[in-house]
Amino acid sequence: MASAELGSSGALLRVLALLLLPGAAPAFKPASIGWSPSSTVRGTLTASDYKTLYYTQKTDHFGFDEDSSFKQRYLLADKYWNKDGGPILFYPGNEGDIELFCNNTGFMWDVAEDFQAMLVFAEHRYYGQSLPFGADSYADSKHLNYLTSEQALADFVVLIRFLKESIPGAGNSSVIAIGGSYGGMLAAWLRMKYPDVVVGAFAASAPIWQFEDLVPCDSFYDIVTNDFTKSGNGCSQSILNSWNAINRVAVTDEGIQWLSSTFHLCCPLQGKDDIGYFKSWLTETWVNLAMVNYPYEADFLQPLPAWPVQVVCKFLSNPSLDDKTLLQNIFQAINVYYNYSGNTQCLNISQAATASLGDKGWSYQACTEMVMPFCADGVNDMFEPQPWDFKSYAEDCFKQWGVTPRLTWITSEYGGKNICSHSNIVFSNGGLDPWSSGGVTKDITDTLVAVFIPEGAHHLDLRFRHPDDPESVVRARELEIKYMKQWLRKTRSSL
Repeated sequence: MASAELGSSGALLRVLALLLLPGAAPAFKPASIGWSPSSTVRGTLTASDYKTLYYTQKTDHFGFDEDSSFKQRYLLADKYWNKDGGPILFYPGNEGDIELFCNNTGFMWDVAEDFQAMLVFAEHRYYGQSLPFGADSYADSKHLNYLTSEQALADFVVLIRFLKESIPGAGNSSVIAIGGSYGGMLAAWLRMKYPDVVVGAFAASAPIWQFEDLVPCDSFYDIVTNDFTKSGNGCSQSILNSWNAINRVAVTDEGIQWLSSTFHLCCPLQGKDDIGYFKSWLTETWVNLAMVNYPYEADFLQPLPAWPVQVVCKFLSNPSLDDKTLLQNIFQAINVYYNYSGNTQCLNISQAATASLGDKGWSYQACTEMVMPFCADGVNDMFEPQPWDFKSYAEDCFKQWGVTPRLTWITSEYGGKNICSHSNIVFSNGGLDPWSSGGVTKDITDTLVAVFIPEGAHHLDLRFRHPDDPESVVRARELEIKYMKQWLRKTRSSL
């Protein structure tokens, strides 16, 4: 296992892989928590709810030398679609299997009948089943050369054109792009780059400004810390104190063995070189918990209870404990995240989220054009000091992928904060979501609108309606629907 000190760019690449990523021991459960399997108020979608289809895409839309093609998977549901001009709600796929995002974008399913809309979920190239070179797609940087947001947007545009030309009645259908996280970034960029193809975009939790120096690099970890500070006395301080506790315990081989045993690791730590990797995994866990701090049981990244950060913080109320007792409590806390079902045998520190997310592909994207600066100071946040060092970051990228990241490309390609010439985009962000640090949280113009949800975690408003939804997310969805209907009315009146 390679070393990854928390302050290194290697740790940053692991955090970036979230957007904006479990043997031998008997099953275990944390104390003082009533355990029950994850349940969903509204049943999970099944294959019968949509058609699984494939479209042949060019591998390279912008050059003429590479003439190969691949099958892009997309999911289509037309139960409520009005063939006489009903709109198409189009989801530009994220960094993962498209079925994961289809099942976690209940907003589109909830509004389909009202809008009399066709739903389309298009898989992003290099993820899920949409592999341009099959099993060789990740073989080397040459095969990965076509994994870019620009190529993905072109896929979506070509697919939309195909749908409108091949499906009877779809020729006059207006298209609205809807996405969350990276999918939200793509939805916004799809509207910006191809306004003739989509009449508007709803971009939820889309950190389109998490680039260069558009926002402070420490904002992301500040929000994570604030979530834990508000969720329990002593909680964020306990996490802050845990880093030095780990360092002190890991001074000896016996201490490293104790950490492996206490945290029920599937693969024991092999020495001091693994401690940085271990701390990076813990960092990811705290970030993930903040992202999916939903007000009801959910299983987007892992099966979790309602308000999981509050549940976690019950184990972290005393930051002044001795090192080993504090770390035992840290284990109980993260076990809520990894073992809410009660069935996990051991913890795998190579994976912090569902395997349906394409961590490997996103790591490559973060090493090319998706360069998002993050930093922590260990004073105003609960993490070890982690400076932003692009030089070190680029060196790690080259070692891993043989490529050099382009720090300024995304802002050059999509405009950074200079986007006021665009129109018809709703940006929504949640106050609990660390990715809101790079999101649009204030109106730019009367057609580039921000919707802020104080009690919202990562794209909560894109999930299915739920009885336990905070009032702020109910109002947010009403606003989002209002703007979408305005775009459709304006488009129809101009025909």
